[in-house]
Amino acid sequence: MPAEDNFTVTPYAVKGDINYDRLLDRFGADRLTSEQKTRFPDPSHPLVRRDVFYAQRDVDPFLDAANDDKPHSIVTGRGPSGPMHIGHIFPFYFAKYLQEQTGTLVYIPFSDDEKYFLKNKSMDEISDYTRQNLRDLLAVGFDPDRTRIIVDTADADVVYPLATAFAKEVTQSTVDATYGEPENIGLSFYPAVQATHLLLPQLVEGRHPTLVPIAVDQDPHVRVCRDIAAKKRYDVRKPGALLSKFLPSLEGPGKMSSSDDAPSILLSDDRETVTDKIRTYAFSGGRTSIEEHRSKGGNPEIDVPFQLLYYFFEESDERVEQLAEEYREGSLLSGELKEFAAERIAGFLEAHQARRSALGSLEEELSAYRLTETERQAARRQAGYPDNALSQQ
Repeated sequence: MPAEDNFTVTPYAVKGDINYDRLLDRFGADRLTSEQKTRFPDPSHPLVRRDVFYAQRDVDPFLDAANDDKPHSIVTGRGPSGPMHIGHIFPFYFAKYLQEQTGTLVYIPFSDDEKYFLKNKSMDEISDYTRQNLRDLLAVGFDPDRTRIIVDTADADVVYPLATAFAKEVTQSTVDATYGEPENIGLSFYPAVQATHLLLPQLVEGRHPTLVPIAVDQDPHVRVCRDIAAKKRYDVRKPGALLSKFLPSLEGPGKMSSSDDAPSILLSDDRETVTDKIRTYAFSGGRTSIEEHRSKGGNPEIDVPFQLLYYFFEESDERVEQLAEEYREGSLLSGELKEFAAERIAGFLEAHQARRSALGSLEEELSAYRLTETERQAARRQAGYPDNALSQQ
């Protein structure tokens, strides 16, 4: 295997030094073009203009609908297997940005069932993380009239009938070829549940363009769902995808994770904890001494504090460019860059935590985001189920 191919990217494993261009060849996705970037709402989002969202599938129908004030939706979900960290949250703030700019309908599925199949955790543990994660999602501040949150086990009356219908469209050989041999039959069935998530906005609201902004490792879910939609048995469009690079772990290249031993910055971390994690763990692109750094400069391309600022935590392009230039020329030291990044991240988290603390009870807050009975019936009818199956016996 060539050195540049010595990496693994699947929904369940990310390993090695990732070559994002070669991933596009593997997955058959296309780069997000400069022209497509200009068609996102103005002001453009840093994740788009800085090439963090770098690839796409069928993004143009979504952009057409968004710019023409026609129905369009986003699906971006959460697998509640642990506390949320900063790498988990930025797609949701991106979805909120689109909702504010163009009135995007946002669907947020919680795959608590998948995490039970995948992780060595009890349903009680998964349920506890679900409740914690839901509060973090509610703190983002979505418009409840334009947002629906679906929890697989709590919304099984909708999710299961649809997944049952879609499961007939997917063979076990397709699952094995796409994901590898599943560890259990729950994971074999899960692609049908994921297809339910991605098609649900259309099944409820009618045929329209849907976009799925996800990290590139989740693209296999989209590919399987697009195959289902292409079979024309349901009045839906293939969902499009907006694929992102991974937010780096503090230790350097790779995907930030809250489920392994690598440190990550949690949404619950206070300012002191954030600063300590950045100072202690964040991989530096600087030199081994101040004198050498002043003389030769640092490398912002591999410096994790700079990358965190570039990805999400510094809005100003001018400030980002200034930091990179000063770091390269050596006038900005690694320690100073770490302090700047810690300040920005802590400020973001404090604002998020304040909104989270202001929420009332989870049940009360969540009620405005649940599918209505009319919406549930519409989705079930799309799957061929009568409004009350038992009454038809």
